[in-house]
Amino acid sequence: MFPLRTLALFVSAGLLAGCAVGPDYHRPDAPLSDRYQAQSAVQQRSAARPASFTVWWEGFDDPLLSDLVSSALAQNLDLAQASARMAQARAGLGAATAALLPSGNISGQAARAYQSVETPLGQVLSSTPDYNRYGNSYEADLNASWEIDIFGGLRRGRQAALADYQASEAGVAATRLAIAAQTADIYITLRGLQTRLAIANKQVSTQQELLEKVQLLHSKGLAAEYQVRQTEGALAQVQATVPVLKTGLDAAMNALDVMLGTPPGTHRAQLTTPGAIPQAPQIASTGTPADLLRRRPDIIVAERHLAASSARIGVAVSEYYPKFSLSALLGSATAVASGNLLSSGASQSAGVLGLRWRLFDFGRINAQIDQAKGQEAESLAAYRLSVLRATEDVENAFSALINRETQAAILTGGETALASARQSSFVAYRQGTASLIDVLRNDETLLQASDARAQAQTESARAAVAAFRALGGGWQPPEASAMTQ
Repeated sequence: MFPLRTLALFVSAGLLAGCAVGPDYHRPDAPLSDRYQAQSAVQQRSAARPASFTVWWEGFDDPLLSDLVSSALAQNLDLAQASARMAQARAGLGAATAALLPSGNISGQAARAYQSVETPLGQVLSSTPDYNRYGNSYEADLNASWEIDIFGGLRRGRQAALADYQASEAGVAATRLAIAAQTADIYITLRGLQTRLAIANKQVSTQQELLEKVQLLHSKGLAAEYQVRQTEGALAQVQATVPVLKTGLDAAMNALDVMLGTPPGTHRAQLTTPGAIPQAPQIASTGTPADLLRRRPDIIVAERHLAASSARIGVAVSEYYPKFSLSALLGSATAVASGNLLSSGASQSAGVLGLRWRLFDFGRINAQIDQAKGQEAESLAAYRLSVLRATEDVENAFSALINRETQAAILTGGETALASARQSSFVAYRQGTASLIDVLRNDETLLQASDARAQAQTESARAAVAAFRALGGGWQPPEASAMTQ
């Protein structure tokens, strides 16, 4: 009677108090600064239009870009893998929840046997009156069992499974954010390469015209042989940049097709027509570094992994304590075929109180606890590192955005001045007051300035994409209360 009273005391205390061994999880503090270093400069940028934080790609005002991002979010295979991992984590949570509940099953069997009379048993049975070598047996049972989670090991396991599921949910959001950003980045790079290729082709045409004029002057004895060769060399140098740009353009188109989950070449016809480099929109809401803790899904992933590792310490500690279980059987069994399987004489029942205690296995339990604590320490370091890297991403993206836009503005003004200088030098060359070298140098400088301006515009737009990604734009952060339940 005493063990039953002791068990009742354990059950009542454990279930009513809801106690669970191991540490209770609290999200660790992450000391961060109040604002970003370039936050004021980013907010004071002059841009064509502000961008919505959740669908920031529409702020670039490029319908094709918006269509491509939408297609990538619907078709990308990395996102399909992340969704499949979330489904697996959801199944793990269901299994951990089911472990807290009683389980039951129904079993039944019917057997027919033929006894040999040559065996010792057969020889004994054959000597009895009315011996029948054929035998039938029937059995039907209802079994039920329940592990009583007195010390909370199963509850800690469910907490770990829930945190893993929430991490997989945030992982899907992180993948969506990455897919949208990578698609926009590739598209902007593609438009930048098309712009640079157009500049190079224009410069090739200009150099060819210049070569024709120099050859004409040479045929009339007004230009030296070396001037013709210089012009040919300058033309070859410009022409050599075209294959390099085409190679990059092909690679960007192929990468974009893969992002959309389609074979390379699928969207080539749609992208062949050159388009302008998208202009970076206004970042309406930069928030503060502390906002990254709920905005960035990768930080949420790291934080949820930390919560799961903390709960698994409780799972390991629960092995110190005994585990109680209740099981019961209710059924019927008979060895005849007279149809009395459900009669009172054929009924059977059993009730079992189980106890399992790893009383002499504390060395292994200690090792399991130390391992769980080590995993928690690793997860804590990973969480803190993810927070630091997130702020680094934002700072770098802001710096690149401001400086690249400044560079593009300077190069645009310089390109205009160089174009005027080149035209003046060519007129002066035709009048005999300037050398061909001056014209060639002005051509080379103009090409470099135009190419650098296109690169700066491309990089400033890519920096805006990186800023939205670093800030966690492109998804709806969950409420803090829902995430910690």
